[in-house]
Amino acid sequence: MRIDPVSVVFDFLSARPDVADHVTGDLVGREPDETTVYLEHAGGFRSIRASMDRADITYQVYAADRSAAAGLAYVVREALLEELPGQVVGAALVLDVAEAISPRYFPDTTSREHTYQGEVTVFITSS
Repeated sequence: MRIDPVSVVFDFLSARPDVADHVTGDLVGREPDETTVYLEHAGGFRSIRASMDRADITYQVYAADRSAAAGLAYVVREALLEELPGQVVGAALVLDVAEAISPRYFPDTTSREHTYQGEVTVFITSS
């Protein structure tokens, strides 16, 4: 398979009106205190030869205040765990999503912005 798992999660979240304006795959051009959901591929492996990948995706939510960061992180968590499984997103069928790390407070060491970070494991195959 040659499906980028970050693009699957990005496309899914970008289609949601409550998250779409904040989702990004990089932090280029981002200003401090700008509400952002940053997605990053944290690892994974080929689970079934040539037919299923397991990808670990970290999401980090930045916001001007701690409660806003926490609130959005839990919206993202709920969408990924409860709505993404079974969905076809682009060329991928999302078989399942499991939580690896629940959202936790993780302030940015450089900007000292409020951030919450979580991680999910996404199991995908070609649709």
